This record gives sequence, structure tokens and C-alpha cells, in this order.
Amino acid sequence: MTASAERRLGDRIASSIYRDPDYLDDPVLGDYLQSIWQPLMAAARARGELGAELDERFAWEIMLIRNRTVNAFALPGGYLGVHLGLISAVENRDELASVLAHELIHVTQRHISRLITKQNQQMPWLLAAMILGMMAAGKNPDAANAAITGAQALSVQNQLNFSRDMEREADRIGFGVMADAGYDRQGFASMFDKLQQASRLNDNGSYPYLRSHPLTTERIGEAKSRLQLEAPAPLAVSPEAGRARLVHAMMAGRAHVLGNAGVEALRFALAEAQRVPAAAVLTQRQAGALYAGTLAATRLRDHGEARSLVDKLKTAAAASPLMAQAVELLSLETDIAAGRAAQAARLSSVNSRAAVLLQSQADLAAGRPQDVSDRLQTWVTSHPKDAMAWQLLATAQGQQGQTLRAIRSDAESRVAQLDYGAARDRLKAAQDLMRSGRDTGSGAGAHIDGSIIDTRTREIDQLLRQQALQEKLDR
Repeated sequence: MTASAERRLGDRIASSIYRDPDYLDDPVLGDYLQSIWQPLMAAARARGELGAELDERFAWEIMLIRNRTVNAFALPGGYLGVHLGLISAVENRDELASVLAHELIHVTQRHISRLITKQNQQMPWLLAAMILGMMAAGKNPDAANAAITGAQALSVQNQLNFSRDMEREADRIGFGVMADAGYDRQGFASMFDKLQQASRLNDNGSYPYLRSHPLTTERIGEAKSRLQLEAPAPLAVSPEAGRARLVHAMMAGRAHVLGNAGVEALRFALAEAQRVPAAAVLTQRQAGALYAGTLAATRLRDHGEARSLVDKLKTAAAASPLMAQAVELLSLETDIAAGRAAQAARLSSVNSRAAVLLQSQADLAAGRPQDVSDRLQTWVTSHPKDAMAWQLLATAQGQQGQTLRAIRSDAESRVAQLDYGAARDRLKAAQDLMRSGRDTGSGAGAHIDGSIIDTRTREIDQLLRQQALQEKLDR
């Protein structure tokens, strides 16, 4: 497969995942994953593992899946899926980096393309069905089985089980990429130990990663030997390194709550947090419990308890900018949920995606749509594929009576999630509105807005024609 063909296939699968209810765009967890992912990408480029063509043509996007199982998977075209269960199960960012590095190498070494090429007559939609079936397995095994029923779909599933040679290659190169990115190489071995123990104890569906990436004694032995042969890296003993582990514990707590929406699970998380005493120094477990408990209390609408718990976290985070930023975002979340957005303190630094989007949500709730428009117009200019940003911008423009601009922003949010048909429908609606003369919110800029909408409509029409032609060729 060419890189372009692989990217097209990945886009078609990703567009299905975007529309799946288990797909989750959580800016806080997304930023945390990116803080781990970007050093890996930089190290892969520096080592020559990621060439210029793949770097430019592939999506390189991480998709969060609301699923409690411990799993991650690579898709054609540079898309990676990470289950919330994986984030909540690993003990530190180094273990998480080991999984991401391994999956990254599956993509850079074109393992997926090579496997799919062996079955070049398979329809891409069967591959998409198998991926969606994997996502559904955590909450409804029967639905998952239905999604991958049939000899052809099962054949695709078998093809996704990488060969031993490919697994060894991903281990070997991923280990080097992880080390060059500055992560503790021990995380690779400890992740193997965790998976090996799970494999030995049971295979009840909680660890799908064990089936798509089967462990062998040879692979485990090679990983541990590689660790022994490498020169020992100096241990990170700085206080901030220890606080980074606390931040991971908080993100793991967030993943646990977002992946366990049941009332009983939320009550259990809240009860565990309530047992944590107020202290200036927290253990990793205590930090995770307080964060998870705050989020659980918010979801249970116990806003007073949520405020009490987040105040405990603020005390411990005062000495660490890394922790303080995570707690500040959580505090604003609790204020928005409690209806206190107008009284909430504004974020001290609005430069990360999570901060930009969360502050925008707060401003919308507080009746400040103009602030949102000003902020997000700048943001989407440099981040045109941010679907959530476009959707918030559409809401802000709608609140200001700028109907034409709101429809266009809504269309752009659909484009960002590869739903070109829905985007075209919205752009056509905007054109109808322009012809009717009913939009009065654009003012002097109506002509410019109309020109942008006409141009984007033609571009989307062209994309849809290309898609239809490609699907015809695939058949």
C-alpha cells in the first residue's frame, strides 16, 4: 500500500470511531497523552524511524476510547486508539510511554500496511467493523461478537494479530525511541511484567492487548536482556520528578472515573477520597483518590463535597506548577458543574488545549460569548482540525446572533471528524440562509462570510466526489 492509500483507509475507519458513543474527546487527558506522545515522535524523527513522507501524510492522532479494558491499538494512517482502562492501569508515564512507543513503531515500520496488503481483497469496512467490535467488547461482549461475526471479518481480525517478527521489531525499536525521548527504560520491563502477570492469572477480556500483542517468553526475555545491556540511566530524583508521578496518578484517577460511569462506582471513588486526610504532602495513591473523588462528586452533583476535595488537592499542589495546573483545571470544572462559572477565577495561563476549551466553556456558561469568539477564532486558525473548538465557537456565535458564522463553524467541526456529508449539509443550509437574506448577525462581514462558505462548499463537494470514486475502485 502507498502511504496515501493507507491514510485514506485510516480516515475511513477513524470517521466511524468519531461517531461511536465510546469515542471521547477529553481535553485534559488528551493534553496529558500529548505530553508523552510528542517526545516520542521527536525521538523517532531524530533516529530516522519516522521519515518525512509518513510524518507529513499520516494523521498522528491519538483517539481516546471510553472503555475499562486495558488496551491500545494502531490503525492505518497514523491513528492510535487508547482505552481509558490502560491509562488507569499503568503506574506511571514511563509505562504508558512504552505502550505508545511500541504502537508508534508498528505504524512507522508499516506493519499494518504489510498485513493488510496480504489480504488486499478485504473490504476496509470489515476492518472498521472489527475495530468497533473491539471497542464494544468491554461493555457488551454479545454486541462485540456480532460486530466481528463472519469468516471475512474474523480473517481481518486474525490479520491484525501481528507476527512475532513484527512484535520483536516494535519492541526493539520502541525501546530505543522511548529511551531517546527521555523516559525511564524500566517502564518497558515493568509493563511487560504487568501484562505477563495478567496473562498468567486470567484472560477474561480485561486485557485485549494480550490477544492482539501476544506475549512470548522470547519477547519478555529479549526486553529484559536489552534493559541489562543498556548503560544504566541516572535515576530521576528531583522533587518535580516525584510530582510528575502524582500528576500521573491524578490522570489515572480521571480515566478511571470517566470510564466507570455507574453510580456505585462513582460513590466508591467518592468514599475513598473522603478517607484521605488533608496534608501538604500526598502519596501517589492519595493524589489519585482525591482527584477521582472530586470528579465523582461533581458527577453525583455533590458540589459542596467536590469543592472540599479539590481544596485538599490545592494545598498539596501549591509547591508544584505541574500539579497546580492540573488542579486549577479540575477546580474550574467543578465550578462550571456547580453553576458558579461567573464567580470562578479565570485560569492563570490559557495556553494548553484543555485550558483554552475549559475557559471557553466557563465563559459561555457565564454569558461571555464575545470572549469565547475572540479566543477561539485565534485558536482554530492554528488548530483547524479541533472539532470541539469549532463546536464551542459555533455556540458562542449563535449566542451573539451570528447564525451564518455559527452554521459554518458547526460544519467545520464535522470536517474535523471526517464527516464530510454532514459538513456539506450544513454549508448548503448556510448558503440557503444567505440567499434568503434572513441572517442579520454578520453585518458588514456578510460578503466575506459568504465567500468563505461558498469556497468551503466547493472543497467539500470535491472531497465527497473523491471518496465516492475511491470506494468504487475499492469494490
